[in-house]
Amino acid sequence: MGKIKVLLAEDHTIVRHGLRALLEGEGGIEVIGDAEDGREAVRKVEQLRPDVVVMDISMPGLTGLEATRQIKKRFPETRVVVLSMHTAEEYVAKLLRSGASGYVVKHAAPAELALAIQSADRGELFLSPSVARHVVKRFVEEAEAGMHKDRYDKLTEREREVLQLIAEGHPNREIARLLHISTKTVESHKAHLMDKLDIHSTAELTRYAIHKGVITLER
Repeated sequence: MGKIKVLLAEDHTIVRHGLRALLEGEGGIEVIGDAEDGREAVRKVEQLRPDVVVMDISMPGLTGLEATRQIKKRFPETRVVVLSMHTAEEYVAKLLRSGASGYVVKHAAPAELALAIQSADRGELFLSPSVARHVVKRFVEEAEAGMHKDRYDKLTEREREVLQLIAEGHPNREIARLLHISTKTVESHKAHLMDKLDIHSTAELTRYAIHKGVITLER
């Protein structure tokens, strides 16, 4: 297996040279170029086609955030690992939404960056432990507040049963017979389903059920 080709994007020369020395000490990583700002980083990705870009978030001319967006839009096969002083979840969220595969804080242990590069090259997401704690804490808080509650979780047990039977192709009369309820009640459950899921047809309900794994197309 060949070495992971890495491009360094960092505006401080001393830091950039230190990163190069650090990464070149790793057996499976080859630094093939560097850039002093985000704009140069985008150009170098086009020229060199690295596997992974190590991207400083704070750079003149074009920030690491915007450079990451442009790289992922133009060269989606290139992974980006971000280096940052920040651990706040809003910074992490912005970079992950821009397409970054890793987020490493600058005070992390040197081996952490190499691990992030290796993880990104495998198509995995890597977060520094200190960052991950913030992200998980925020997610838990939002989940407890109901911000991440899936619409499917809001369905009653009966509504889930009706959804499955609709998706399996049963007409309302057959659903009523199977569940021992009236056809009118089935129609009422179906209306509630559509309202809660913001869905407007039986076909959409079926697609939703397949997407959620309620039913499968396998036989």
